Amino acid sequence: MLGTKATRVARRTLEDTRHQVIRLIERGLHPEDAAVAVACGRSTVYGWWRAYRAGGLAALRVRKAPGARPKLTPRQQAQLRRWIIGKDPRQLQFEFALWTRDLVRTLIAERFGVEMSAQGVGNLLHRLGLSPQRPLVRAYEQDPERVRRWKAVEFPRIRAAAKAAGAHIFFCDEAGVRTDHHTGTTWGAVGQTPVVRGTGQRRSLNMISAISTRGKLHFAFIDGRTNADSFIAYLKKLLHDIRGPVFVIVDGHSAHTATKTRAFVQAHQRRLSLFFLPPYSPELNPDEWVWKNLKHDRVGRSAARTVDEMMAVIESGVARLQTARELVLGFFRDPDLRYIYPRGVP
Repeated sequence: MLGTKATRVARRTLEDTRHQVIRLIERGLHPEDAAVAVACGRSTVYGWWRAYRAGGLAALRVRKAPGARPKLTPRQQAQLRRWIIGKDPRQLQFEFALWTRDLVRTLIAERFGVEMSAQGVGNLLHRLGLSPQRPLVRAYEQDPERVRRWKAVEFPRIRAAAKAAGAHIFFCDEAGVRTDHHTGTTWGAVGQTPVVRGTGQRRSLNMISAISTRGKLHFAFIDGRTNADSFIAYLKKLLHDIRGPVFVIVDGHSAHTATKTRAFVQAHQRRLSLFFLPPYSPELNPDEWVWKNLKHDRVGRSAARTVDEMMAVIESGVARLQTARELVLGFFRDPDLRYIYPRGVP
């Protein structure tokens, strides 16, 4: 019998090849002829046959090849994960604030003395349960203890007081938008950047809205600048449109803290109470989601050519939110807003 030249069989077809060899032998073909038929070495085929006779088809299963030996120990991997999740790169003396593969690669080299490729770092990060994500930017001036106290103590007190008084709780905020505000993407031919005709004029609109914990949206355009006078005018409209006591939660904008504003609230204390969020904490205000919905999802994608067009887009978006209570209540499911409904949004 002539010798056979062994060839490497792809792992994805190896188990099928083993089964084919066994079928050939069981049909009466000599093992050496079966080796020729499937282009495998004779000793390999004899080995498969012995394994099959001892353990059946289960003995012919292809085991997953062991991967390369990890370059970092389990302890080092755990430490790396804690650094990435728990620290800003600048805390570890890096120049930038975002973790990238190259930055992690440098960290591994400096702290563990291990050189890795960018691809290897990416694979390691995925194995550690990490993925590239767009970060939420928080002001470094924010006081974590004040945020904690707001969530755990202050807002629960406001909620209890509102329930006792039969009051509506509204989170209020102002925003501005310009006619040249654009966001989003559009499809186009590869290599040819699409052109959307808008306007080069920078005309602005100022707005104010309040969102209640019951899913109600109250909205108005501001005539001119945002100041104490415009805020008071809005509070008057809110008191006119909403029956009963109203608790309004705002940030520390000067329009909200002005002496004139405080005097107005004091004069209407039987129906109106004003409360303030912790400084530098816009993520605690669900009204921010209103602006995200109107400015980013609607105005930014409309490429309005005039102020009137932009107003029409905004009014359409407001009308949609005012008739879609479930959509508005969905804003409260944001992780930063779960303190408002700790047991789940009703």
